[in-house]
Amino acid sequence: MRTRRYDVDWLRALAMLVVFYFHSAHFFDEDWWHLKNSELSFGMTVFATFVGAWIMPLFFMLSGIATRLSLDVRTGGRYAVERFRRLFIPFAFGTLVIVPPQVYLERVKNAQFHGSYLQFYPHFFTAGTYPTGNLSWHHLWFLIYLFVFSLLALPLFLHLRKEAGQRLVSRVAVLCERPGAIFLFALPVAAIEVALRPRFAGLQTLWGDWANFLSYLTLFVYGYFLASDARIGQALERQRNLALAAGICATGLVAFILITYSPERGYTAEYALTTVLLRFTSWFWLLAIFGFARRYLDFTNRARHYANEAVLPFYVLHQTVIIIIGYYVIQWQLGVASKFLIISSAAFVATLVTYDLFVRRTNATRFLFGMRPKPKREQTAAGAG
Repeated sequence: MRTRRYDVDWLRALAMLVVFYFHSAHFFDEDWWHLKNSELSFGMTVFATFVGAWIMPLFFMLSGIATRLSLDVRTGGRYAVERFRRLFIPFAFGTLVIVPPQVYLERVKNAQFHGSYLQFYPHFFTAGTYPTGNLSWHHLWFLIYLFVFSLLALPLFLHLRKEAGQRLVSRVAVLCERPGAIFLFALPVAAIEVALRPRFAGLQTLWGDWANFLSYLTLFVYGYFLASDARIGQALERQRNLALAAGICATGLVAFILITYSPERGYTAEYALTTVLLRFTSWFWLLAIFGFARRYLDFTNRARHYANEAVLPFYVLHQTVIIIIGYYVIQWQLGVASKFLIISSAAFVATLVTYDLFVRRTNATRFLFGMRPKPKREQTAAGAG
């Protein structure tokens, strides 16, 4: 029986592509980012705001699904070791090697450092933590959060594989089969956001980031449940059109509220209601994405295999490449659309070429980027050549 979820592989690759363009747009949106173009764009702000509502929740749910499939073929101990190799190693390597150029270019652009990159590098470790200092894991926060979640939730996941746990999964599946009931799973995440977001804005610092921590941990567990009973996936597929319609309507309402009256973060009724609406909007889009993917992306080809292997190293590399190229492009006398097209196109090619030529071809670099060793037949062929 096939256990590979091709729809999950495609979603992971497509989500990475969305994140890539999401980060490329950050030079031009009206939110804070490491480097900014002199001219900002309302269109880029709309795009980044819309994507930002569901893209990282999607990644955490996909990781929960992958955990369920991984535990089908691994013991808890082997899973923990595999998580260390696949998540912590690229996180540590990326923090030491991939992230520092981002901080360097930001400091140079803001006239906070004068000198070469080699002169700057020791300051990455000695000037304190970002944003006042330099030490940071930047976009690699996702890897360290996911590593911690994997270990924290492992006892729960192992329990869910036992008879008592399977009964709980079955009850959840029965509930999801009821029309509209699966939409209510947004409530716990909404409650976390209402209770904690006013105090914890969300700086991805792992400690002191309780709104993000508990919200994403909940979604990670949801992903595990999603892959634990076929009835839940079937319910998603059946209700995909309803979820899409709800997502579109809720997005329009959110846009109206944020444009006409954007409540300040705090413990007020206005902010609480807006937060609940935002969480439900995100949840509608997530359900629609999973439902349509299950219906239309359950197939494989060579592109899926290549993309599935490339996703993690591409994620580790992409933001640094985007910032290096964007640092120069935003200084040109061009319009926002032209700059965005140049940055995204050049960075995509550069990231893909870097991955293909300098990461995937040797086991040493594959290890540093969290990839599995090359198949023995490829190693044998390379040795013979």
